Amino acid sequence: MENFWQTLRDIPRWFRPGLGIKRWFVFVTLGITLLGLGFAVIVIDLYRTDSSNPILLLLLSYASLRFIPRVWRALIFGGLGVGIVTYGIYQLNRSLLRPFIRPGSDVFDQLTDFRRRERGPRAVAIGGGHGLATLLRGLKMHTGNLTAVVTVADDGGSSGRLRESLGILPPGDIRNCLAALSNDEDMLTQLFQYRFSGSPDLDGHSFGNLFITALADITGSFEDAVVESGRVLSVNGRVLPSTLHDVKLVASVELLHSQNQIRVEGESKIPSVAGRVRRVWLEPDNASAFPPVIKAILNADVIVVGPGSLYTSLLPNLLVHDLLSSMQISRAIKIYVCNIATQPGETDSFTCADHIRALEDHIGEDLFDIILCNDNYNGEIGASKWVRVDDKTLLDSRVYCADLVDDGHPWRHDSVKLAQAVMDVFNERTGPLRERGV
Repeated sequence: MENFWQTLRDIPRWFRPGLGIKRWFVFVTLGITLLGLGFAVIVIDLYRTDSSNPILLLLLSYASLRFIPRVWRALIFGGLGVGIVTYGIYQLNRSLLRPFIRPGSDVFDQLTDFRRRERGPRAVAIGGGHGLATLLRGLKMHTGNLTAVVTVADDGGSSGRLRESLGILPPGDIRNCLAALSNDEDMLTQLFQYRFSGSPDLDGHSFGNLFITALADITGSFEDAVVESGRVLSVNGRVLPSTLHDVKLVASVELLHSQNQIRVEGESKIPSVAGRVRRVWLEPDNASAFPPVIKAILNADVIVVGPGSLYTSLLPNLLVHDLLSSMQISRAIKIYVCNIATQPGETDSFTCADHIRALEDHIGEDLFDIILCNDNYNGEIGASKWVRVDDKTLLDSRVYCADLVDDGHPWRHDSVKLAQAVMDVFNERTGPLRERGV
């Protein structure tokens, strides 16, 4: 009985706006009402044709509560009907959805969360490495309309070995994004991120990389392998490679204590050269963007670039000409997330202004509407230095500062803080329009 009364107390929650419940409840109630009217017609006909039977008349009199005023009878029968229908529908749905409900939550909580994220903005996150995965892990709590665009210039570690030996696109960054977007970041995600050790052939390879590689061979295409991997992990959103071409990242690096510049080929080799990166480009430089990426960018409400390694994670995406062109004509709010800490070999001693300048030297000015920077410099970040918001940065009207630091790992962004800052910026820019339905 305690569970029954608790269910009845929870009934008003199901009639809150936006859940998509009330319309179907009215539909079911109408059907049951018509069924009740049909049954009432039969009872009335029985009453009229067999009115000489006193026992039947007595039973019908008590069953219809004729000793109570008619208004009260209508209220009693109507209230019981609504309660029984609601309780029955609730328990039916609970039984049907039991295999899909996460432990510790109920149908109402999951439905509310699903509807809220379903109405979330169409967001596109562009980047690579752990920075993009951090952003996705936070954004998936705010919207289900999420697309991750991932660089395919990686040539180091497990991804590089698979790329060199099998000729497929590097799966490493895509694997990280799939794991971050998974609705079940427990056993399956741990398995996907598991890295083998001890075997000469498998040492350093992650299970997810091998899984995506095997699916690419089975399905016949890398993009289909990514889609199937997302289904296995119950991914909340899409993960897309920025291009399907086999591109190589090349950099011009100015050596320390010298004005000479050398050419460095390969994303994994660029940070290891002692010098200052002056320019990066793709070879071939005419690689076309993956068509679904262009469509996602043109339909987006908000586009977020970063956080991540400036030269080896972010720019390899933006240097795909079709992708950059689609961003330039997109009406979405475009946000650049500046790194929290400098990256040795890439952005030593960089401030926020240096990051912005280096980015705009490659892709042009005024692409971004908002520059999102961290202003919390508490904590130890090891060999790196804080990327600070200096006076030059504050002169830029696009700059938006917030505490974005992960307290446990100060050199990284906190996924919850970062996603909330992105949503705050988006809501500030679009709130009045959205309320009017524009």
